[in-house]
Amino acid sequence: MALETKLFDVAESLADHDRVQAYLSEAFETNDPAFIASAIGDVVRARNMSALSKETKLSRETLYNALSKSGNPTLTTLLGIMKALGLRLNVETA
Repeated sequence: MALETKLFDVAESLADHDRVQAYLSEAFETNDPAFIASAIGDVVRARNMSALSKETKLSRETLYNALSKSGNPTLTTLLGIMKALGLRLNVETA
């Protein structure tokens, strides 16, 4: 009997605020801009891309492009997305 597998989608495991916070904190620890943008994109997908698009006044295409592994969101875009997610960026001593 063949083993059936399913692709893992991290967005499906980001159901609550604590998991989102832990996931993004770990992403920021990498200092990898592409990974951070992609991780924020995972959270946006988990929260409903269309709803975030309306709230941020950014098109879905803009969000997908900015938050892809090859994306490079502006600070304005990043702050708008974080606000729409109910999150904020903090600075701490390294």
